[in-house]
Amino acid sequence: MNSKNLRETTRRHFFSNCTMGVGSMALASLMAQEGISTPTSQSSNPLLPKPTHFPPRAKNVIFLFMAGGPTQLETFEYKPELTKRNGEPIPESFIKGKRFAFMNSSHRSNLLGSTRTFQRYGNNGTWVSDLLPHTAGIVDELSIVKTCKTDLFNHAPAKFFMNTGSGQFGRPSMGAWVTYGLGSECEDLPGFLVLQSGPRGPRGGAVLWGSGVLPTTYQGVPLRNQGDPILNLSTPDTVTPDQQRQLVDSVRELNLKRLVASGDEEIATRINAYELAYKMQSSAPELMDTSGESAETLDLYGIKDPNESSYARNCLLARRLVERGVRFIQLYHTNWDHHGGPTENLQKHLPEICKEIDQASAALVLDLKRRGLLDDTIVIWGGEFGRTPMGEVRENTGRNHHIDAFTMWFAGGGFKSGQVYGETDEFGFGPIENPVHVHDIHATLLHLLGLDHHRLSVKFQGLDFRLTGVDPARVVKELIG
Repeated sequence: MNSKNLRETTRRHFFSNCTMGVGSMALASLMAQEGISTPTSQSSNPLLPKPTHFPPRAKNVIFLFMAGGPTQLETFEYKPELTKRNGEPIPESFIKGKRFAFMNSSHRSNLLGSTRTFQRYGNNGTWVSDLLPHTAGIVDELSIVKTCKTDLFNHAPAKFFMNTGSGQFGRPSMGAWVTYGLGSECEDLPGFLVLQSGPRGPRGGAVLWGSGVLPTTYQGVPLRNQGDPILNLSTPDTVTPDQQRQLVDSVRELNLKRLVASGDEEIATRINAYELAYKMQSSAPELMDTSGESAETLDLYGIKDPNESSYARNCLLARRLVERGVRFIQLYHTNWDHHGGPTENLQKHLPEICKEIDQASAALVLDLKRRGLLDDTIVIWGGEFGRTPMGEVRENTGRNHHIDAFTMWFAGGGFKSGQVYGETDEFGFGPIENPVHVHDIHATLLHLLGLDHHRLSVKFQGLDFRLTGVDPARVVKELIG
Protein backbone atom coordinates (compact mmCIF):
# COMPACT_ATOMS: atom_id res chain seq x y z
CA MET A 1 0.00 0.00 0.00
CA ASN A 2 1.54 3.35 -0.97
CA SER A 3 1.44 6.37 1.33
CA LYS A 4 -1.50 7.94 -0.53
CA ASN A 5 -3.60 4.81 -0.19
CA LEU A 6 -2.51 4.43 3.46
CA ARG A 7 -3.71 7.92 4.27
CA GLU A 8 -7.06 7.33 2.54
CA THR A 9 -7.58 3.94 4.19
CA THR A 10 -6.58 5.41 7.54
CA ARG A 11 -9.08 8.22 7.10
CA ARG A 12 -11.92 5.78 6.41
CA HIS A 13 -11.00 3.50 9.33
CA PHE A 14 -10.47 6.41 11.69
CA PHE A 15 -13.80 8.12 11.11
CA SER A 16 -15.85 4.96 10.66
CA ASN A 17 -15.27 3.94 14.29
CA CYS A 18 -17.65 5.11 16.96
CA THR A 19 -14.95 6.17 19.45
CA MET A 20 -11.59 7.88 19.21
CA GLY A 21 -9.96 5.04 21.12
CA VAL A 22 -10.96 2.41 18.55
CA GLY A 23 -9.91 4.79 15.80
CA SER A 24 -6.49 4.98 17.39
CA MET A 25 -6.23 1.20 17.40
CA ALA A 26 -7.15 1.06 13.73
CA LEU A 27 -4.65 3.77 12.91
CA ALA A 28 -1.84 2.11 14.82
CA SER A 29 -2.59 -1.22 13.13
CA LEU A 30 -2.40 0.30 9.67
CA MET A 31 0.80 2.15 10.50
CA ALA A 32 2.36 -1.08 11.76
CA GLN A 33 1.41 -2.83 8.50
CA GLU A 34 3.32 -0.20 6.58
CA GLY A 35 6.32 -0.28 8.94
CA ILE A 36 5.62 3.18 10.35
CA SER A 37 6.31 3.55 14.07
CA THR A 38 3.69 5.07 16.29
CA PRO A 39 4.52 7.18 19.33
CA THR A 40 3.30 4.36 21.54
CA SER A 41 5.79 1.89 20.17
CA GLN A 42 9.08 1.14 21.92
CA SER A 43 11.23 2.53 19.13
CA SER A 44 9.54 5.91 18.69
CA ASN A 45 9.52 7.43 22.17
CA PRO A 46 12.43 9.87 21.89
CA LEU A 47 13.15 9.80 25.62
CA LEU A 48 13.46 6.05 26.05
CA PRO A 49 16.99 4.94 27.12
CA LYS A 50 19.32 4.46 24.17
CA PRO A 51 22.48 2.39 23.73
CA THR A 52 25.79 4.15 24.29
CA HIS A 53 28.78 4.13 21.95
CA PHE A 54 30.82 2.27 24.58
CA PRO A 55 30.34 1.23 28.22
CA PRO A 56 29.61 4.34 30.32
CA ARG A 57 31.04 5.26 33.70
CA ALA A 58 28.10 7.54 34.56
CA LYS A 59 24.45 7.86 33.63
CA ASN A 60 23.31 11.16 35.22
CA VAL A 61 24.67 14.71 35.39
CA ILE A 62 24.08 17.55 37.87
CA PHE A 63 25.63 20.85 36.76
CA LEU A 64 25.84 23.46 39.52
CA PHE A 65 26.21 26.58 37.38
CA MET A 66 27.49 29.65 39.23
CA ALA A 67 26.23 32.31 36.84
CA GLY A 68 28.37 35.44 36.59
CA GLY A 69 31.87 34.00 36.84
CA PRO A 70 33.16 32.99 40.30
CA THR A 71 36.54 34.36 41.28
CA GLN A 72 39.06 31.55 41.49
CA LEU A 73 41.53 33.83 43.29
CA GLU A 74 39.35 34.12 46.40
CA THR A 75 38.30 30.46 46.45
CA PHE A 76 40.75 27.86 45.09
CA GLU A 77 43.82 29.68 43.72
CA TYR A 78 46.31 30.44 46.49
CA LYS A 79 48.77 32.94 45.03
CA PRO A 80 51.11 34.42 47.67
CA GLU A 81 53.17 36.21 45.00
CA LEU A 82 50.06 38.02 43.81
CA THR A 83 49.37 39.14 47.39
CA LYS A 84 52.99 40.18 47.84
CA ARG A 85 52.87 42.36 44.73
CA ASN A 86 49.45 43.82 45.40
CA GLY A 87 49.05 47.23 43.76
CA GLU A 88 51.92 46.82 41.30
CA PRO A 89 51.29 47.06 37.55
CA ILE A 90 50.97 43.66 35.93
CA PRO A 91 53.86 43.05 33.49
CA GLU A 92 52.98 44.02 29.94
CA SER A 93 53.86 40.51 28.72
CA PHE A 94 50.77 39.13 30.46
CA ILE A 95 48.19 41.46 28.96
CA LYS A 96 49.64 42.36 25.57
CA GLY A 97 47.09 41.50 22.89
CA LYS A 98 44.51 40.41 25.43
CA ARG A 99 40.94 41.70 25.57
CA PHE A 100 38.89 42.30 28.69
CA ALA A 101 35.26 43.22 29.20
CA PHE A 102 35.74 46.52 31.09
CA MET A 103 39.47 47.19 31.38
CA ASN A 104 40.85 49.30 28.58
CA SER A 105 43.33 51.61 30.33
CA SER A 106 46.59 50.95 32.10
CA HIS A 107 45.48 52.47 35.44
CA ARG A 108 43.06 49.56 35.81
CA SER A 109 45.74 46.94 35.38
CA ASN A 110 47.33 46.85 38.83
CA LEU A 111 47.59 43.50 40.54
CA LEU A 112 45.07 42.74 43.26
CA GLY A 113 46.07 40.29 45.96
CA SER A 114 43.42 38.31 47.77
CA THR A 115 42.63 39.10 51.39
CA ARG A 116 41.17 35.64 52.05
CA THR A 117 42.84 33.03 54.27
CA PHE A 118 43.84 29.80 52.53
CA GLN A 119 44.59 26.43 54.14
CA ARG A 120 45.43 22.95 52.90
CA TYR A 121 42.79 20.23 53.16
CA GLY A 122 42.44 16.55 52.38
CA ASN A 123 44.96 13.84 51.72
CA ASN A 124 46.74 15.85 49.03
CA GLY A 125 46.83 19.19 50.83
CA THR A 126 44.48 21.01 48.47
CA TRP A 127 44.34 24.78 48.93
CA VAL A 128 40.86 26.17 49.66
CA SER A 129 39.94 29.56 51.12
CA ASP A 130 37.96 30.34 54.24
CA LEU A 131 34.97 31.24 52.04
CA LEU A 132 34.26 27.55 51.30
CA PRO A 133 34.71 25.56 54.52
CA HIS A 134 32.19 22.85 53.59
CA THR A 135 33.68 22.40 50.13
CA ALA A 136 37.10 22.15 51.79
CA GLY A 137 35.75 19.21 53.76
CA ILE A 138 35.02 17.17 50.60
CA VAL A 139 38.16 17.87 48.53
CA ASP A 140 39.05 14.18 48.63
CA GLU A 141 35.90 13.56 46.56
CA LEU A 142 36.71 16.25 43.99
CA SER A 143 38.71 16.61 40.83
CA ILE A 144 39.61 20.33 40.80
CA VAL A 145 40.71 21.83 37.48
CA LYS A 146 42.50 25.20 37.78
CA THR A 147 43.29 25.76 34.12
CA CYS A 148 39.89 25.92 32.44
CA LYS A 149 39.87 28.15 29.35
CA THR A 150 37.06 29.63 27.29
CA ASP A 151 36.79 31.86 24.22
CA LEU A 152 34.28 34.58 25.08
CA PHE A 153 34.52 37.24 27.80
CA ASN A 154 30.98 38.69 28.01
CA HIS A 155 28.36 36.96 30.12
CA ALA A 156 25.63 35.83 27.73
CA PRO A 157 27.96 34.64 24.92
CA ALA A 158 30.24 32.92 27.46
CA LYS A 159 27.24 31.19 29.04
CA PHE A 160 26.14 30.05 25.59
CA PHE A 161 29.65 28.73 24.99
CA MET A 162 29.84 26.78 28.25
CA ASN A 163 26.36 25.36 27.80
CA THR A 164 26.18 24.78 24.04
CA GLY A 165 29.77 24.78 22.79
CA SER A 166 29.10 27.91 20.74
CA GLY A 167 28.60 31.61 21.37
CA GLN A 168 25.77 31.74 18.83
CA PHE A 169 22.05 31.42 19.35
CA GLY A 170 20.24 28.28 18.26
CA ARG A 171 22.71 25.56 19.28
CA PRO A 172 21.62 22.61 21.42
CA SER A 173 22.52 22.84 25.09
CA MET A 174 24.64 20.29 26.89
CA GLY A 175 21.61 18.76 28.59
CA ALA A 176 19.78 18.52 25.27
CA TRP A 177 22.75 16.70 23.68
CA VAL A 178 22.95 14.27 26.58
CA THR A 179 19.26 13.39 26.53
CA TYR A 180 19.37 13.18 22.73
CA GLY A 181 22.24 10.71 22.97
CA LEU A 182 21.04 8.69 25.96
CA GLY A 183 17.32 9.27 26.44
CA SER A 184 16.09 9.17 30.02
CA GLU A 185 15.29 6.53 32.61
CA CYS A 186 12.38 8.54 34.05
CA GLU A 187 8.94 7.95 32.56
CA ASP A 188 6.96 10.65 34.33
CA LEU A 189 9.34 13.65 34.32
CA PRO A 190 11.35 15.33 31.52
CA GLY A 191 14.85 14.02 30.88
CA PHE A 192 16.40 17.48 31.36
CA LEU A 193 15.29 19.76 34.18
CA VAL A 194 16.45 23.23 35.25
CA LEU A 195 16.25 24.85 38.70
CA GLN A 196 17.09 28.49 39.42
CA SER A 197 17.97 30.52 42.50
CA GLY A 198 19.46 33.90 43.25
CA PRO A 199 18.28 37.48 42.66
CA ARG A 200 17.47 36.98 38.95
CA GLY A 201 17.74 34.52 36.10
CA PRO A 202 21.03 33.97 34.23
CA ARG A 203 21.90 36.26 31.33
CA GLY A 204 20.94 34.45 28.14
CA GLY A 205 17.77 32.97 29.57
CA ALA A 206 16.05 29.90 28.16
CA VAL A 207 18.50 29.62 25.24
CA LEU A 208 20.96 28.18 27.77
CA TRP A 209 18.83 25.06 28.14
CA GLY A 210 17.26 25.03 24.67
CA SER A 211 17.32 22.20 22.15
CA GLY A 212 18.50 24.27 19.18
CA VAL A 213 18.52 22.15 16.02
CA LEU A 214 17.47 19.05 17.96
CA PRO A 215 13.79 18.14 18.44
CA THR A 216 12.18 20.19 21.20
CA THR A 217 11.56 17.11 23.34
CA TYR A 218 15.21 17.40 24.43
CA GLN A 219 15.09 20.98 25.71
CA GLY A 220 15.37 21.71 29.42
CA VAL A 221 12.20 22.24 31.41
CA PRO A 222 12.40 24.81 34.25
CA LEU A 223 11.01 23.73 37.62
CA ARG A 224 9.48 26.46 39.78
CA ASN A 225 9.83 26.54 43.55
CA GLN A 226 6.54 28.33 44.15
CA GLY A 227 3.07 27.70 42.75
CA ASP A 228 2.80 25.05 40.07
CA PRO A 229 6.17 23.24 39.66
CA ILE A 230 5.78 23.70 35.91
CA LEU A 231 3.74 26.48 34.33
CA ASN A 232 0.30 25.53 33.01
CA LEU A 233 0.53 22.04 34.48
CA SER A 234 -2.51 22.09 36.76
CA THR A 235 -5.97 21.16 35.50
CA PRO A 236 -8.67 23.85 35.90
CA ASP A 237 -11.11 23.11 38.72
CA THR A 238 -13.98 22.91 36.25
CA VAL A 239 -12.44 19.97 34.37
CA THR A 240 -12.89 16.45 35.76
CA PRO A 241 -10.18 13.75 35.46
CA ASP A 242 -12.33 11.82 32.97
CA GLN A 243 -12.83 14.90 30.83
CA GLN A 244 -9.12 15.61 30.83
CA ARG A 245 -8.24 12.03 29.90
CA GLN A 246 -10.76 12.15 27.05
CA LEU A 247 -9.30 15.43 25.82
CA VAL A 248 -5.71 14.16 25.93
CA ASP A 249 -6.71 10.97 24.08
CA SER A 250 -8.61 12.90 21.43
CA VAL A 251 -5.77 15.35 20.80
CA ARG A 252 -3.31 12.47 20.71
CA GLU A 253 -5.26 10.63 18.06
CA LEU A 254 -5.66 13.71 15.90
CA ASN A 255 -1.91 14.20 16.16
CA LEU A 256 -1.39 10.56 15.19
CA LYS A 257 -3.43 11.14 12.06
CA ARG A 258 -1.35 14.19 11.21
CA LEU A 259 1.85 12.27 11.89
CA VAL A 260 0.89 9.66 9.28
CA ALA A 261 0.09 12.39 6.77
CA SER A 262 3.25 14.44 7.26
CA GLY A 263 5.94 12.26 8.85
CA ASP A 264 7.01 15.30 10.90
CA GLU A 265 8.93 14.10 13.97
CA GLU A 266 7.93 17.25 15.86
CA ILE A 267 4.40 15.83 15.93
CA ALA A 268 5.73 12.75 17.73
CA THR A 269 7.39 15.14 20.16
CA ARG A 270 4.08 16.91 20.67
CA ILE A 271 2.27 13.63 21.35
CA ASN A 272 4.85 12.61 23.94
CA ALA A 273 4.69 16.08 25.50
CA TYR A 274 0.95 15.74 26.11
CA GLU A 275 1.38 12.30 27.66
CA LEU A 276 4.31 13.43 29.79
CA ALA A 277 2.45 16.52 30.99
CA TYR A 278 -0.47 14.32 32.02
CA LYS A 279 1.85 12.11 34.09
CA MET A 280 3.63 15.12 35.58
CA GLN A 281 0.44 16.38 37.17
CA SER A 282 1.08 13.82 39.89
CA SER A 283 4.86 13.25 39.65
CA ALA A 284 5.95 16.91 39.76
CA PRO A 285 4.09 17.85 42.97
CA GLU A 286 5.32 14.62 44.59
CA LEU A 287 8.90 15.52 43.63
CA MET A 288 8.62 19.01 45.13
CA ASP A 289 7.14 17.75 48.42
CA THR A 290 10.22 17.37 50.62
CA SER A 291 8.25 16.87 53.84
CA GLY A 292 9.30 13.22 53.91
CA GLU A 293 13.00 14.07 54.09
CA SER A 294 14.56 13.49 57.49
CA ALA A 295 15.60 16.35 59.76
CA GLU A 296 19.17 15.07 59.49
CA THR A 297 19.07 15.39 55.68
CA LEU A 298 17.62 18.89 55.81
CA ASP A 299 20.33 19.88 58.31
CA LEU A 300 22.99 18.39 56.04
CA TYR A 301 21.95 20.73 53.23
CA GLY A 302 21.39 23.68 55.57
CA ILE A 303 17.68 23.88 54.79
CA LYS A 304 15.76 25.77 57.47
CA ASP A 305 12.35 25.75 55.79
CA PRO A 306 11.77 22.84 53.34
CA ASN A 307 9.12 24.88 51.53
CA GLU A 308 11.27 27.98 51.03
CA SER A 309 12.88 28.52 47.65
CA SER A 310 16.69 28.39 47.90
CA TYR A 311 19.81 27.00 46.31
CA ALA A 312 20.02 24.45 49.15
CA ARG A 313 16.52 23.17 48.41
CA ASN A 314 17.38 22.95 44.71
CA CYS A 315 20.41 20.78 45.57
CA LEU A 316 18.14 18.46 47.54
CA LEU A 317 15.70 18.37 44.61
CA ALA A 318 18.60 17.50 42.30
CA ARG A 319 19.33 14.41 44.40
CA ARG A 320 15.64 13.47 44.30
CA LEU A 321 15.62 13.87 40.52
CA VAL A 322 18.62 11.57 40.16
CA GLU A 323 16.80 8.99 42.26
CA ARG A 324 13.90 9.19 39.79
CA GLY A 325 16.13 8.63 36.77
CA VAL A 326 16.22 12.16 35.32
CA ARG A 327 19.23 12.29 33.03
CA PHE A 328 20.47 15.91 33.26
CA ILE A 329 19.77 18.42 36.02
CA GLN A 330 21.11 21.96 35.93
CA LEU A 331 21.06 24.44 38.80
CA TYR A 332 21.67 28.13 38.05
CA HIS A 333 22.59 30.41 40.95
CA THR A 334 23.18 34.14 40.46
CA ASN A 335 24.96 36.54 40.92
CA TRP A 336 28.76 35.98 40.85
CA ASP A 337 29.65 39.10 38.83
CA HIS A 338 31.90 40.79 41.40
CA HIS A 339 33.28 43.81 39.58
CA GLY A 340 33.18 46.04 42.62
CA GLY A 341 29.83 47.75 42.19
CA PRO A 342 27.46 48.68 45.03
CA THR A 343 25.91 45.20 45.08
CA GLU A 344 28.76 43.16 43.60
CA ASN A 345 31.98 43.58 45.55
CA LEU A 346 34.54 41.18 46.95
CA GLN A 347 34.41 42.43 50.52
CA LYS A 348 30.71 41.99 51.35
CA HIS A 349 28.83 40.25 48.57
CA LEU A 350 31.27 37.47 47.65
CA PRO A 351 31.22 36.03 51.21
CA GLU A 352 27.41 36.18 51.17
CA ILE A 353 27.00 34.23 47.95
CA CYS A 354 29.67 31.69 48.93
CA LYS A 355 27.72 31.05 52.13
CA GLU A 356 24.56 30.51 50.06
CA ILE A 357 26.09 27.68 48.01
CA ASP A 358 28.95 26.15 50.03
CA GLN A 359 27.15 23.85 52.46
CA ALA A 360 24.52 22.62 50.00
CA SER A 361 27.03 21.89 47.22
CA ALA A 362 29.13 19.77 49.57
CA ALA A 363 26.01 18.15 51.03
CA LEU A 364 24.85 17.09 47.58
CA VAL A 365 28.10 15.20 46.96
CA LEU A 366 27.99 13.59 50.41
CA ASP A 367 24.30 12.68 50.10
CA LEU A 368 24.78 11.10 46.68
CA LYS A 369 27.73 9.11 47.99
CA ARG A 370 26.01 7.72 51.06
CA ARG A 371 23.04 6.65 48.94
CA GLY A 372 25.24 4.85 46.43
CA LEU A 373 24.45 7.34 43.65
CA LEU A 374 27.74 9.21 43.24
CA ASP A 375 29.45 6.49 41.20
CA ASP A 376 26.78 6.89 38.50
CA THR A 377 26.31 10.66 38.79
CA ILE A 378 28.64 13.41 37.60
CA VAL A 379 28.48 16.62 39.64
CA ILE A 380 29.98 19.75 38.04
CA TRP A 381 30.59 23.11 39.77
CA GLY A 382 31.64 26.26 37.93
CA GLY A 383 30.63 29.30 35.90
CA GLU A 384 31.15 30.73 32.43
CA PHE A 385 34.63 32.16 33.17
CA GLY A 386 36.79 33.41 36.05
CA ARG A 387 38.14 36.76 37.25
CA THR A 388 41.34 38.70 36.53
CA PRO A 389 44.38 38.92 38.85
CA MET A 390 44.12 42.70 38.29
CA GLY A 391 41.76 44.83 40.32
CA GLU A 392 38.90 46.76 38.81
CA VAL A 393 38.20 49.88 40.85
CA ARG A 394 34.59 51.00 40.92
CA GLU A 395 32.69 52.02 44.05
CA ASN A 396 34.55 49.13 45.66
CA THR A 397 37.30 46.86 44.46
CA GLY A 398 36.44 43.92 42.26
CA ARG A 399 37.77 41.81 39.42
CA ASN A 400 37.06 41.79 35.70
CA HIS A 401 36.00 38.85 33.52
CA HIS A 402 38.83 36.44 32.73
CA ILE A 403 38.86 33.65 30.12
CA ASP A 404 42.45 32.37 30.23
CA ALA A 405 42.36 30.42 33.51
CA PHE A 406 39.53 29.68 35.93
CA THR A 407 38.59 26.88 38.30
CA MET A 408 35.88 24.23 38.09
CA TRP A 409 35.42 21.05 40.09
CA PHE A 410 33.97 17.66 39.22
CA ALA A 411 32.88 14.75 41.38
CA GLY A 412 31.62 11.22 40.85
CA GLY A 413 30.76 9.43 37.63
CA GLY A 414 34.29 8.28 36.82
CA PHE A 415 36.20 11.48 37.63
CA LYS A 416 39.37 10.85 39.61
CA SER A 417 38.82 11.95 43.18
CA GLY A 418 41.21 13.88 45.41
CA GLN A 419 43.27 15.56 42.70
CA VAL A 420 44.10 19.06 41.51
CA TYR A 421 44.76 19.26 37.78
CA GLY A 422 46.62 22.02 35.98
CA GLU A 423 48.81 24.84 37.25
CA THR A 424 48.82 28.57 36.56
CA ASP A 425 51.55 31.22 36.76
CA GLU A 426 52.43 33.14 39.92
CA PHE A 427 49.52 35.57 39.38
CA GLY A 428 46.92 33.01 38.27
CA PHE A 429 46.68 34.72 34.89
CA GLY A 430 47.18 31.74 32.58
CA PRO A 431 48.11 28.03 32.51
CA ILE A 432 51.72 26.95 32.68
CA GLU A 433 50.70 23.29 32.33
CA ASN A 434 47.65 21.22 31.40
CA PRO A 435 45.19 23.75 29.96
CA VAL A 436 41.62 22.45 29.66
CA HIS A 437 39.39 24.13 27.09
CA VAL A 438 35.59 24.17 27.47
CA HIS A 439 35.32 21.77 24.53
CA ASP A 440 37.70 19.40 26.33
CA ILE A 441 35.30 19.48 29.30
CA HIS A 442 32.42 18.64 26.97
CA ALA A 443 34.33 15.79 25.33
CA THR A 444 35.31 14.33 28.71
CA LEU A 445 31.77 14.58 30.06
CA LEU A 446 30.31 12.80 27.03
CA HIS A 447 33.04 10.15 27.20
CA LEU A 448 32.16 9.28 30.79
CA LEU A 449 28.52 8.95 29.71
CA GLY A 450 29.55 6.45 27.04
CA LEU A 451 29.27 8.88 24.12
CA ASP A 452 31.92 9.69 21.50
CA HIS A 453 31.82 13.46 20.99
CA HIS A 454 32.73 13.01 17.31
CA ARG A 455 29.84 10.62 16.68
CA LEU A 456 27.19 12.48 18.69
CA SER A 457 26.07 14.81 15.92
CA VAL A 458 23.03 15.89 13.95
CA LYS A 459 22.89 17.09 10.36
CA PHE A 460 21.09 20.39 9.88
CA GLN A 461 21.09 22.57 6.76
CA GLY A 462 23.91 20.48 5.32
CA LEU A 463 26.17 20.75 8.38
CA ASP A 464 27.04 18.25 11.11
CA PHE A 465 26.46 19.92 14.47
CA ARG A 466 28.30 18.70 17.58
CA LEU A 467 28.60 19.90 21.16
CA THR A 468 32.37 20.16 20.72
CA GLY A 469 32.12 22.02 17.40
CA VAL A 470 34.77 21.72 14.70
CA ASP A 471 37.78 22.75 16.80
CA PRO A 472 40.04 20.00 18.14
CA ALA A 473 38.75 18.71 21.45
CA ARG A 474 40.26 16.01 23.62
CA VAL A 475 39.05 13.70 26.32
CA VAL A 476 41.13 14.68 29.35
CA LYS A 477 42.03 11.14 30.41
CA GLU A 478 44.08 12.39 33.37
CA LEU A 479 40.79 13.44 34.99
CA ILE A 480 39.33 9.95 34.75
CA GLY A 481 39.80 7.58 37.67
